[in-house]
Amino acid sequence: MPRLPASAAALFAAPRTPLARSVLTALAIAALLLAPFLVDALLGRAWVRVLDLVLLYTMLALGLNIVVGFAGLLDLGYIAFFAVGAYLYALCASPHFGLHLPFWLLLPAAALVAGVFGMLLGAPTLKLRGDYLAIVTLGFGEIIRIFLNNLNAPINLTNGPQGITLIRPIEVAGVSMAKVHTIGPLSIPSLYNYYYLFLALTVLVVFISARLQHSRVGRAWVAIREDELAASASGVNTRNMKLLAFAMGASFGGIAGSLYASFQGFVSPESFGLMESIMVLCMVVLGGMGHIRGVVLGAALLVTVPEALRYVGGWQRSLLGEVLVEPSDLRLLLFGIALVLVMRWRPAGLWPSAIRQREFARTAGRGLDPGPGPGQGPGQAGRQERPH
Repeated sequence: MPRLPASAAALFAAPRTPLARSVLTALAIAALLLAPFLVDALLGRAWVRVLDLVLLYTMLALGLNIVVGFAGLLDLGYIAFFAVGAYLYALCASPHFGLHLPFWLLLPAAALVAGVFGMLLGAPTLKLRGDYLAIVTLGFGEIIRIFLNNLNAPINLTNGPQGITLIRPIEVAGVSMAKVHTIGPLSIPSLYNYYYLFLALTVLVVFISARLQHSRVGRAWVAIREDELAASASGVNTRNMKLLAFAMGASFGGIAGSLYASFQGFVSPESFGLMESIMVLCMVVLGGMGHIRGVVLGAALLVTVPEALRYVGGWQRSLLGEVLVEPSDLRLLLFGIALVLVMRWRPAGLWPSAIRQREFARTAGRGLDPGPGPGQGPGQAGRQERPH
């Protein structure tokens, strides 16, 4: 695996002095707080909406990172928990059932219900690994989508493929996120309101993920990821730890789903297809499985790059007189190329954790496979020498 140049590596290295860390932290906080104003001034209001989606998908990817990155359980149906949270909020905060429950009640309810669904998925898959686990989770995700698409008869529960509209926006302490607010000379549009709310919740999710990673539970998940048999022999209750991983990851997905429903004002089964699960998984894999900062980077890239590619059609028309490659096709092509290049040159991800990077460097130096994939132990991968 090629190493970064010394100058580039120094940019990502943690500062050694407390003063330098304090300065960088202050600059990062200032950049995050001023981001919507700067982006609006430089790129336009539409890109502030993209920032909101980056924060939403960051929460979603961090939830999947618990399942795939920490515990090593390959989940291809993770978007189902996103759908559960979105529909729970939509059904309880819209005219569909005549319910208008408050946001502070629906957000924890979405996390709780999605966590229960995560345990329901995890319970029958405790003895499955690798491809078999992926197939079962894929089926679970499709079952949830099909249910949402067909539960409109004989009793109309989800309104079927038409979806649910007129979802009430979030209100915090009586302040609606959908209205423009004025603070002195500043005018805060609704997209800014959602940005700051999503930013606060994203910081909370990052904090919880970091605390979990460095706790006994996080170390147990890593032990299961590396070798489930050895973890069980060491006293780790693998059954409970797997169920907890599914439940915690699903809870983050439910929170992101409820925020998505209120932000969009509309949900339908089309928003929760297989490609969405693949996209979230790509955020985790490309950024760096098991590394929180890498997952945040992966989410930011895979949300902003497709939006930037929307301009390619106009550029082709202005330069060539016609659109030769549709932006949607170009997006999938570039995603495929990026996956191939990353798996070839940076198999641990664009920003891997130090532990994963050392593991890949050590196994590559011995001519072995990089190591176990999600749901595999060293006895299933990483033991065969590569042919020369």
